[in-house]
Amino acid sequence: MIFDQMNFRSSLKVGVFVDAENIKYNGGYQMRYDILRKFAIRDGGFPLRLETYMANDPERAREDAEYRKKSLTYQQMVRDFGWKISVKEVRRYTDDDGNITTKANADLDLAVALMLQAPQLDQILLVTGDGDFMEVVTALQNKGCRVELIGFKNVSKQLQKQVDAFYSGFLIPDLLPVPYEPRNEWGSSGSCVRGVCSKWFPEKGYGFLRFINRIDPNLWITDPREYDSPYTSVFCHANEIADEVTEEMLLSRDVILEFYLQQSEQRDDSWIANNVRLAFSVNR
Repeated sequence: MIFDQMNFRSSLKVGVFVDAENIKYNGGYQMRYDILRKFAIRDGGFPLRLETYMANDPERAREDAEYRKKSLTYQQMVRDFGWKISVKEVRRYTDDDGNITTKANADLDLAVALMLQAPQLDQILLVTGDGDFMEVVTALQNKGCRVELIGFKNVSKQLQKQVDAFYSGFLIPDLLPVPYEPRNEWGSSGSCVRGVCSKWFPEKGYGFLRFINRIDPNLWITDPREYDSPYTSVFCHANEIADEVTEEMLLSRDVILEFYLQQSEQRDDSWIANNVRLAFSVNR
C-alpha cells in the first residue's frame, strides 16, 4: 500500500485554543485571527476546533459606550473568521487598604476545554505564554496529541521546551500587523518584516538575517539555501543596525529584529536589510 501524504495531512484534525488576555498583555495586541487560522492548518489539516477565551468588563461596558461598541465589533469580526468565543467577565476585588484589582482568568476554562476536546484532535495549537499550562500540555501529549505553541513576550521557557514546537508570534508573516505600515506586504521589496540574525561576522562588519517569507508546512527546513525552505536570507551591513542592537544580541536567536527589505542591485534573487532595529529580546 502506497502512503498518501496529502490524504494524511487533510485528515489531521486540528484544534486552536487562544488565551486571549495573556496574549493581549504580552505583545500580541491586534493579533490577526484569520492569519492564525491559516497558520494552524498550514499542513492541510481541518480546523475542527477554533476557540478563544476573552475578557469583558461589564461594569465598564455599562458606563463606556465606545468600549462596549469596540468589544462587540471585535468579537463579531473574530466570529466571522469561524472562531468560537468564550467570554470571561472581569471581576473587581478590594483589599483591606481599599486598593481595587481586576481579574478575568480563563485558565481553568481553557484547560478543561483542552482535555475534553483532546480525544477528537490530532494536533493542538496553544496560543499563550503562561507556564501554568505545563501539566495540561504533558497530559495532551500522553493522549497522543501533537502540541504546538505560539507566544510573544514573557513565554515560559519550561513550556517552550515541553511542547512539540514553539513559534514566536512576532516571526509569523502578518500575524501581528506593523502599526506604522498599514499597507505592508510582507516579503516584498520595501516591506517591513521581522526575523533573526543567522550569521554575524564582527570583524567584517556584516552578516545575514533570516525571516519567514510565507506560511508553509516546511517551517522545519530553516536553511534558506534549501529549495523547499520558507525562509529567506538577507544581507545586513553593520551601518544599517540601530545603536540599541549590540553584537551580543546579534549572536542570540532570542533577539527578534525588525527591518526593511531592499532588492539587491547585483542579483535579483538577493535581499539587503535596511533600518534594522530591535523588535523584541527575551533578555529585556
